[in-house]
Amino acid sequence: MTDLISQRILLKVSGEALMGGGSFGIDPLVLQRVSEEIKELAESGVQIGLVIGGGNIFRGAGLAQGGFDRVRGDHMGMLATIMNSLAMQDALSRIGVEAIVFSALSMPDVCETFTARAARSCLVANKVAILAAGTGNPYFTTDSAASLRAVEIKADLLIKATKVNGVYSADPVKDPQAVFYPKLTYDRALAENLQVMDATAIVLCRDNKMPLRIMNINDPGALMRLMRGEDIGSLVEKGD
Repeated sequence: MTDLISQRILLKVSGEALMGGGSFGIDPLVLQRVSEEIKELAESGVQIGLVIGGGNIFRGAGLAQGGFDRVRGDHMGMLATIMNSLAMQDALSRIGVEAIVFSALSMPDVCETFTARAARSCLVANKVAILAAGTGNPYFTTDSAASLRAVEIKADLLIKATKVNGVYSADPVKDPQAVFYPKLTYDRALAENLQVMDATAIVLCRDNKMPLRIMNINDPGALMRLMRGEDIGSLVEKGD
């Protein structure tokens, strides 16, 4: 552990990242690659809390814009995160990594019910803690859940692993002139509405001094390189 920058992390993986080149569901090859990278981190001694979004299966906020009941839609989105979490648990189990799924919604026949104490005990036992179902409440995104869980498990670092290389001044896919920000403050991300995470998530990080790293999950080996000190993606933290 002496050459690694963090002992305990919260890794947030977007559901969309699991789709690979598809338009829905989980790409088995992506799932396998991500699980192998998590295994490499775990075997190096990093304690890993994992939050996976559900956008590859169901996004309640999107349907709400079309008139769907928001609370019902968000509950369906929470179930999507549980499906992704169980898939990741299975992928990790197949390569010899013990992982426990903790759900913010009580589903005792499917997974454990989340408490911060149980999740931290899981980490101390060198098991991956997969934290599903968001916060268990509607109107809160999985980004907000990731920030909250990072604080609750006492992580050193929150990593948001998505499909972009970091934080830009605009969507780099739509605007080729978008400027890349290797480092910025929470307040700047909020003031400029840079879409790092939703505002609630950023404020939780800011108020609890939780450093936030945004990186591309599709860059093979990037997680381990980051843990070894390589400057990857964008770092959001308190300014001087």
